[in-house]
Amino acid sequence: MARILVSAMPFTGHVTPTLTVAAELVARGHDVRFYTGGAFAERVAASGARFVPWQAAPDFDENDLSATFPRLIGKKGLSQLLINVQDVFIDTAPAQVADLRDEFARDPWDVVMGDEVSVGAVLFQELQPTRHATLAVLPLNLAGTQGPPSGMGLLPGRNPFTKARDAVLRSAVPLISRPILGPMARARAAVGLPPTKLTFEKIVFSKELVIATGSPILDYDRSDRPDHLHFVGRLTPAAAAPGPLPDWWRDLDGRTVVHVTQGTQNIDPSDLFRPTLEALADRDVLVVVATGIPGHDALPFRVAGNVRVAGFLPYEQLLPRVDVMITNGGWGGTLAALSHGIPLVIAGGDLDKPEIAARVAWSGAGVNLRTGTPTSAQVAAGFDRVVSEPSFRDAATSVAAELRPLGGAARAAELVEDLVGVGR
Repeated sequence: MARILVSAMPFTGHVTPTLTVAAELVARGHDVRFYTGGAFAERVAASGARFVPWQAAPDFDENDLSATFPRLIGKKGLSQLLINVQDVFIDTAPAQVADLRDEFARDPWDVVMGDEVSVGAVLFQELQPTRHATLAVLPLNLAGTQGPPSGMGLLPGRNPFTKARDAVLRSAVPLISRPILGPMARARAAVGLPPTKLTFEKIVFSKELVIATGSPILDYDRSDRPDHLHFVGRLTPAAAAPGPLPDWWRDLDGRTVVHVTQGTQNIDPSDLFRPTLEALADRDVLVVVATGIPGHDALPFRVAGNVRVAGFLPYEQLLPRVDVMITNGGWGGTLAALSHGIPLVIAGGDLDKPEIAARVAWSGAGVNLRTGTPTSAQVAAGFDRVVSEPSFRDAATSVAAELRPLGGAARAAELVEDLVGVGR
């Protein structure tokens, strides 16, 4: 039996996939603790892991980040990304270290597995060395020698000019990263660690084991990835006990179903919901909207008769009935759709969304609208392409065929076991 500390930043999109691996490790007989925010205590307990809450670290509501991190008010795009990295990930790290120091003193562990933005877990692992695994629950942001830096939403160069562009951008990463060097140095000093010249991704990614969600085709089929990187496909949540379905569920029968989602972050219904519903109002389709907020089963504007709305929907029941997904490009939802062979229309406007949209478009499995606030005409044009050109569905089917055999949570658990030299 291994003693394992799992850390995930308290966002649904981070905790949900990480919990699937934690539950698998518990099922294999390991002693698993899960360090995250208080909102996820019940879900952690249901996985069988022991819950370790953020205490010194400033617990926050993922649906109201600006209440805890006021510099985020009104920010989008690159400025939002940089503030997220500094205020949410880095500046909370010393307090995370304090929590982990107390927990380790109470009951040590053999290995820590954290998502790729659990900076506190990485810093504590430097102070108290144990085996270390990174679980990449976002599109892989690992530095390499090919293509542009991840996160820019740029496709890898295919000719001398664009390959030279990529090389210039890779060399500029230290300069681009300068705004977070100071906060990282202060965080390291606060916990007693020396300064480092390493960029953010070189600090947070394990040198021993990186377990990545997704698949090679969603990483541009790059050949410059290290041997300690392993793709595991989609980390499918354990099937929840059947709950009540919306009273309109039978309306899905015999219809062409279009699912629309904006995830759980930056949910302004005017960004994607409104233009999509306008674009499809007169189409012979049933449009199923997930608002991303529990209990929010309506939109703040009138909708056409072919629209059905819910806060959250059971994906494992919904997706087999979906023909096309229109999304802002959240990684978890994107992988869920592609694992069912569903082609996508992606309006990715901020954070990691433009990068995800570019990767899906490169795979051929979807249309990248290249904006997070498309017009209804842009949505209609993207939708028409996806439903009229068979290549999109064919590519989505190919991506699904690559994702399925990668092993998911079971394979991730095996890799952690191999790292610490234990088995069932």
